[in-house]
Amino acid sequence: MREWGPEHFPETGRKASILNAIEQHDCGWAEFDEVLVLDTATGRLLDFTEVPDVVKQDTSSRGIPPLASDPYAAALAAQHRLHVYRRYAEHPEWALFFAEMTSTRDSYLRVARVESLDELLRDYRLVRAGDLASLAFCNEWADTADDGCGYSMRFDGTTLTIDPDPLDGRTIDIDIAARVIDSERFDAVAEAQKAVATAPVITITGMVRGA
Repeated sequence: MREWGPEHFPETGRKASILNAIEQHDCGWAEFDEVLVLDTATGRLLDFTEVPDVVKQDTSSRGIPPLASDPYAAALAAQHRLHVYRRYAEHPEWALFFAEMTSTRDSYLRVARVESLDELLRDYRLVRAGDLASLAFCNEWADTADDGCGYSMRFDGTTLTIDPDPLDGRTIDIDIAARVIDSERFDAVAEAQKAVATAPVITITGMVRGA
């Protein structure tokens, strides 16, 4: 996202906070990524889409306080939780979550001295674009709709293509560390934790370019 052209990612006084939110908006998952979440019925590790609702809510709440020193980034991270879980907005068991997360977002927005929610929402689209780019690359999603951020993603082999082109015709090399786990099923969380801890680490490389 730091490589995006100024027409797509303008140089503003809040750019550093937006980049901070892009990088740290999922920091609430760190503890759960360490302990892992296992489906005891199937022996499968659960990913971020499969974990119980209570984990989704808990990771959301944990992910905001670490950004408190950057209130605009914290407000963007709270908006991210409201956006990605909006499908649960009418579920009674999610009512308290949405009320608290909305209040948290608005509180940090006031601390950041931003009066317009529309301004936050315009900047949030960049957080969502960065999030979708990461998800598309790491999960090898062939086609990812823009989800309201204005940028769709296409992954083919090792190349992530963003449409429309935010890179002004340039191609950027990217890489991420990953662990190779042989087994897909475990009898206990401790067994899964050991397998992850001892798994060989590889580097997955690729490229990002504009459509």
